[in-house]
Amino acid sequence: MSKAISQVPFAVNEPVNSYAPGTPEVKSLIAQYKKMWAEKIEIPMIINGKEVKTGDTVQLQSPQDHAHDFGFYHKGTMQHVDDAINSALAAKKDWNELGWEHRAAIFLKAADLLAGPYRDVINAATMIGQSKNVHQAEIDAACEFIDFLRFNVEFMTEMYSEQPISDAGIWNRVEYRPLEGFVFAVTPFNFTAISGNLPTCMAMLGNVVVWKPSDKQIYSAKVIMDVLTEAGLPAGVINMIFTDGKETAEKVLAHRDFAGLHFTGSTKVFQGMWKMIGDNIHNYRTYPRIVGETGGKDFVIAHPSANIEAVATALVRGSFEYQGQKCSAASRAYIPKSLWNDVKAVMEKQINSIKVGSPEDPSNFVNAVIDKNSFDKCKGYIDRANASSEANVIIGGKVDDSKGWFVYPTVIETTNPQYESMVEEIFGPILSVFVYEDQDWVETLKLVDSSSPYSLTGSVFAQDRYAVNEAFKALENASGNFYINDKPTGAVVGQQPFGGGRASGTNDKAGSKMNLLRWTSVRSIKETFVSPKDYKYPYLG
Repeated sequence: MSKAISQVPFAVNEPVNSYAPGTPEVKSLIAQYKKMWAEKIEIPMIINGKEVKTGDTVQLQSPQDHAHDFGFYHKGTMQHVDDAINSALAAKKDWNELGWEHRAAIFLKAADLLAGPYRDVINAATMIGQSKNVHQAEIDAACEFIDFLRFNVEFMTEMYSEQPISDAGIWNRVEYRPLEGFVFAVTPFNFTAISGNLPTCMAMLGNVVVWKPSDKQIYSAKVIMDVLTEAGLPAGVINMIFTDGKETAEKVLAHRDFAGLHFTGSTKVFQGMWKMIGDNIHNYRTYPRIVGETGGKDFVIAHPSANIEAVATALVRGSFEYQGQKCSAASRAYIPKSLWNDVKAVMEKQINSIKVGSPEDPSNFVNAVIDKNSFDKCKGYIDRANASSEANVIIGGKVDDSKGWFVYPTVIETTNPQYESMVEEIFGPILSVFVYEDQDWVETLKLVDSSSPYSLTGSVFAQDRYAVNEAFKALENASGNFYINDKPTGAVVGQQPFGGGRASGTNDKAGSKMNLLRWTSVRSIKETFVSPKDYKYPYLG
């Protein structure tokens, strides 16, 4: 059965539209953006397959125009959390008993809907609500989410087909069951694909889900639920709630039937939730699975043998695509003194050509940061660097909140490798650079490894293969995704399974079979065809 289904090429990465000027796809997407921008959308919660409207509404603001009212969502209470849990548990029996291939078909249909009639819709919703340009929306909301759905089906078929060996006279097999209870998905604003993957990958394996998306990602979350509903997802399998984060966590994580947490977000919040789970461990029916991808302070280190243009381009793309709001974004760089002036010159030329503005104009490379809190945080780092004796803003530094939350690409050079912007997570378009003496290459590798509690992504640039190997070994624990002569962003499902350790998470590798295994409870089964009729073994004579 698994052999037959795996002959269908599910695990093929979705082609990325170029959205080059004048192409039909860019005209279609911008037209959809303008249409949705002019609408006023109402977004209810979805519990047991039904729209839930509370009347307690919250206005939706677009980061690129914070005065623009494009709709509202209905905020829920703790009663709605209870309703979502009860709905999930009520749906569990029928969903578990549905054949795995029927579950798979739902998510494959969802992938085809996203690749076709919903492609412009989910991209436009991401552009409006999360301020992504056409390319960033395409590689995230469309392509990566489609890849997650299709590859996860392929991973599931491979996983189910993996069976133990059997000796003569017996048949050994394993059953990949869903977890006992319900699971909780908590998702971030910055990637629509992550928001879609966390609840769907668990549901695909037979689990029932309470899903709390970020309040900054609600528009594209609605589109995800619309797609899943059209694809035939039964009521109650995934329940989407818009409720207070802390209170929701306290209620969900205290429930006897809580079976697992799939989380992407801040390290502090994840650590707090882990503590809640520990405090409630005696209450649970089973030990919960805990999977989290949290913060990052991602690095680029260049060796004196590195190519100047390659380093500069990787820093510009890696630091400023999606305004540095990727958890993998290049945030700190270590450049040898012999290369720095040339790298800086290339960066400055590239950055000065970058256009900043609304995603409605596809020629804008940088758009708005997500909200006022992010804007104020970025502005604070820039202001303090300008006033510091240890740091200087050498490129950029402009901010503008008159219409949207715009922070222009900014490079800070510091003489102190422990300066705040070199070691603290910022989540904005700010790159900090420490220039090291060429002969201090080995010591700088140690500095990279020890300067941050995070371990998500990192890059080394070098033409010298011995230097690459030195970095590879010295930084083995400094990142879960390690890039050689490439920027530290842009992991592709099925190609670079994504996740990190240390304060960056549990490193369970989204975009791989490793992650799916976490959402199963395996039962080993041994069947003996001719049972023994006497207790005596041969050694007894």
